[in-house]
Amino acid sequence: MYYGSTEERRQFRIDLVKGMLADFDVILTTYTMVGSSPEERKMFRVTRIHYVIFDEAHMLKNMNTQRYENLIRINAKHRILLTGTPLQNNLLELMSLLIFVMPKIFAEKADDIKSLFQKNSKKQQDQDDSIPVFEREQIEQAKRIMKPFVLRRLKCDVLQDLPRKTDHIIHVPLASAQKEHYEQLVASYKNINEDGQNSYSGMSIMSDLRKLSNHPLLMRYHYDMDKMTEIAKLLAIDPGYKDTVEQYIIDDLTWMSDFEIHTLCKDFKRLSHFTLPDSLILDSGKFIQFDKMLPELKEKGHRVLIFSQYVIMLNIVEVYLTIRGYKFMRLDGSTAVSIRQDLINEFTEDSSYFIFLLSTRAGGLGINLTSADTVIIHDIDFNPYNDKQAEDRCHRMGQSRPVTVYRFVSQGTIEEGMLEMNKEKLKLEREITTDETDNPDTKSVVRLLSSALGIDSSKANILVSPKKKP
Repeated sequence: MYYGSTEERRQFRIDLVKGMLADFDVILTTYTMVGSSPEERKMFRVTRIHYVIFDEAHMLKNMNTQRYENLIRINAKHRILLTGTPLQNNLLELMSLLIFVMPKIFAEKADDIKSLFQKNSKKQQDQDDSIPVFEREQIEQAKRIMKPFVLRRLKCDVLQDLPRKTDHIIHVPLASAQKEHYEQLVASYKNINEDGQNSYSGMSIMSDLRKLSNHPLLMRYHYDMDKMTEIAKLLAIDPGYKDTVEQYIIDDLTWMSDFEIHTLCKDFKRLSHFTLPDSLILDSGKFIQFDKMLPELKEKGHRVLIFSQYVIMLNIVEVYLTIRGYKFMRLDGSTAVSIRQDLINEFTEDSSYFIFLLSTRAGGLGINLTSADTVIIHDIDFNPYNDKQAEDRCHRMGQSRPVTVYRFVSQGTIEEGMLEMNKEKLKLEREITTDETDNPDTKSVVRLLSSALGIDSSKANILVSPKKKP
């Protein structure tokens, strides 16, 4: 295994050069290790390898990244790419995978391929088909190019004994106060748009609407400026905030949500009287739905995975579960890799744990939780394939019970528009193309927000800046 500390990896390279590792058949490493230093890049570039196998190969979808450049230079005679979701990418990204797996054939044609699949569609359509003619031509070209190089096996083909999986979309009514806040927010943004004098950030609006769709404490309604000023004064005299200017504390508080300020107040005894009551934690449409579902699931012996995209939402769910007395475990992006398997093992072996909380991205890859048989997607992702990967944590080899997946979608909110977009993306799966990426494109944002705000998309003063990828 090529992993570990800098010194351990250096010793591995020395042993390899000296021929002291001649008896090994396989090198197991990570994408990051291959390109972490010039010495490591050189080692993988000069070491002759018969086969290189890339798991989670959809992580190689962007040919313009440093990761892609480092990995394509591995000196391998044969390349095999494995992925459960090759079609989460658009056509150009799919072609990036093809160039990667057969660089000697396609690398010199990379510019031509980019040009071919970046051309703008003229949106010419047949009367009986919603897919533009130009786009269908691209799809057929992609099929012809890929056919000799792709072997696709569906789960139903190779795991015929796998128990069935049932999907349910739960349209969840907002709690009373939550609905009022949501309608007020929509009205305020709609008024700004109709005023016409100012354009506004589509990503910011979308973020606020999604927050309110999930829980009102993700916004700030309960801590006004007077309360924040009082909190700042008390924090300013605390040893932990020594020499901090009071106004700086206030400035920080104005950027925080109700739940974040509530959590801060819980950490300081002198601020305990500013904490929010449990009733506000429970006052969410999706938590009301939890109250309807979880007691029955527990009584019938089911075990549940709950996924959310947001760490702060997991924090609130954690408080909810504590209030309700459920025993649970949690894994998110901040969980050390070294203890993740220990958590999974403990959940598997100790049936007293009823729920496992996971972030959609961190918990969607490389994790086996077949001891659970129920999945709840608390908030859907813009990329439906991220949710599909998450639910497959328990619907996979080793599962002995039928699996049920529940997707929560808040009624009358932007989430309903997201759901419809995701259905369109999945509908195109059989055509080897979708337009979704991890983040929505400009047209999708404008279309989605225009629908959510009830305005004409052609008159919407919405500015959308692409979200930078880490």
